[in-house]
Formats: sequence, C-alpha cells, structure tokens
Amino acid sequence: MTVHRSHRSHRSYDATTAGLVRHSLAVLRDGRHPSGAYVACPNYPTYQYAWLRDGSFCAYAADLWGEREEAAAFHRFVARTVLRHLGREADSGRAEADLRLPTRYTLTGEFEPAGAQAWPNFQLDGYGTWLWALRDHRARGGVLDDEILRAAGRTADYLDATCALPCYDCWEEYGDRRHTSTLATLVAGLEAAAELLGRPALSDRAAGLRAELDSAAHLGDAGYIKHDASGGVDASLLWLALPFGVVAPDDPRMTATAERIGAELTGPGGGIRRYLGDEFYGGGEWILLTAWWGWYRAALGDREGALRAARWIEAAATESGDLPEQLTATPQFADRVEPWTRRWGPVATPLLWSHAMYLVLADALARL
Repeated sequence: MTVHRSHRSHRSYDATTAGLVRHSLAVLRDGRHPSGAYVACPNYPTYQYAWLRDGSFCAYAADLWGEREEAAAFHRFVARTVLRHLGREADSGRAEADLRLPTRYTLTGEFEPAGAQAWPNFQLDGYGTWLWALRDHRARGGVLDDEILRAAGRTADYLDATCALPCYDCWEEYGDRRHTSTLATLVAGLEAAAELLGRPALSDRAAGLRAELDSAAHLGDAGYIKHDASGGVDASLLWLALPFGVVAPDDPRMTATAERIGAELTGPGGGIRRYLGDEFYGGGEWILLTAWWGWYRAALGDREGALRAARWIEAAATESGDLPEQLTATPQFADRVEPWTRRWGPVATPLLWSHAMYLVLADALARL
C-alpha cells in the first residue's frame, strides 16, 4: 500500500519524532494481518491475537496520519467478526444479556482455540471503543458500507443488553466490578452508534451510564476512581477526557483525577504506571499511558508537559525504534519481574498499541 507522507511532513516537530513516526506507522502496517486485524504484538506468543480495543486505537492513529485504507481494513475485519459471532450466539437461543463475547479473537476473527491459554473473556470496553472509532473514521472520510453498519447495530444491541453487568477491565482484571474507564467506553460507543444509526434511544442509554459515572460509586472527593470498590486511581481514567469526551479535560472532576494520576502513578523514571499495586512484570512505567498523559497535557495547552512525555517515550525505543509495552527498570515490585519473564518471556516489544498512542501524541504536539 502507498503511504501518504508528503502532506504530513510539516506535522513533525523535530527529526527524532519524524523518524519514530515513520517507524510507528510501519509497525502498524506490518502488524496488520491480511484479514484486517491488528496483532497486539507480532513476536510475543501470548499477544498474537486481535484485541478490539488495541486495534481500534491503531486504526484511529492510522486515520490521524492519513492511512485511511489501513483503518478501513480493520473496521471491515471487526464487522465480519461481530456479525459472525453475534449471529451464531443469537441462533443458539440465548438472550443478548446472557452473551459473553471475548475480549480478543484470532487474527482471522475466530474464538481462541480450545486448549489455548485461558483468558478473561467478558470485557466490554473493546466493543464500545470500536463504535467510537468507527464514527471517527467516518468523520475523517471513511466509507461505512451496509455490512459495517449492520455490525454497528448488532454491537450497539449487545452493549445495550450487557452494559449494566460487571465485567473485566481494560487490563483483564477484577471481573466482578463496574469499572469507571469501561463505562466511559460504553457511553462513547452508544453515543456514536446513536449518531451512526439514527437511534436516539441509544443516547438515552448512554445518558444513564453518564449519570452512573457521577455517582459515589465512581466519583469521589478527589475525582474519579478506578472502580466501584476502590478509592484508588488508574491511568486509564484519562480516557474519560480523551478520547471519549465524557468530561472536558479542564473539568474540575477531570483535573482532580489527573492530579492524582500524576502524583501517584508517575514512576521514578518519569513514565506513567497503570495503578498502585500492579504486579504485572513488577508494575513498571507504560509507554501507551505516558503517551496518554502527554496527550492530556497537550489538550490543556501544556506543550512542555506533552513534550516531556514524548521525549521519555523516544528514549525508551529500542535501537530499531520499537516501543515495548512497559519499562521495568524501576518497577513497583522488583521481585515480580523475573517470574513474569520466566512465564511469558521479555516484555512485549513492539506493542502496536504503544506505537499507536505515540502517533496520537505526536499528532497532538504538532497541533499545539
């Protein structure tokens, strides 16, 4: 495929970024399967699947940088996958509210093979994120055919039926809780579907979820909290402002949340951690979350803060320019790095979601 770079050349704010932007776009292209699916990581066995959440942000980044057909191929993959499985599940006679679609699929859109490593499956954020990304794709000139719109309708029905249920969060943890960042994806997804499909009842459903977000279960005295049984913060709470727009970046509820994230989750190296107590590879500093932090700072007009995040990410790249999932030089739990490395191997590198979020940050910086 032809990569349209020339009209983007003025967007780079220095030579370092230009190089990593080009490489990040190449990582996304190389990581897209012929089916249209984005692999989470091409050389990390546990991540050789397609997550709708990760892929939606990869498609969003591709759209930002003019790679329209790259994004379109992903959306066609999701549409085929959703129609195949929601149709098959519905034919089984089960009610929509009883369905539990997986958080990840094979690269050809199938359920994980029997006997493969078990993975927490019931997780809704990817489906809401896809609907949001689909609307954004159309707004940028993408064409949504009848199959895609049918899939959007089935996905919206699925979320309408299941959005009141507890599910796993975006990190595949705490499956018995109501997660604040997951609710943000549901609000954004249902509102997007209402617009795409001309179904105002979906906006009413989203409004109910917005009201839940502002209840004591999700909003404390110091901003939004991780889930309905935790008073802590999670870096994914930045999603409420960007990109899902549940609250404005400068809304006092959001700024209070961001102050806690910055104070509690910035690691000694300068990157952003997921949450306090995270033991996955020791709970290091994540590339994609640091990019999100920079994106949020850019939305507030804080160019220096956004630039610091970008520079930290650029320094974390390997010699070939690949970005890992996280850095483990300064983990929360040093004794948990080696057991995870022994179990699954070194930290996933390159992680496509990391490259996607760096591209989002680079775009935000270029617009300041």
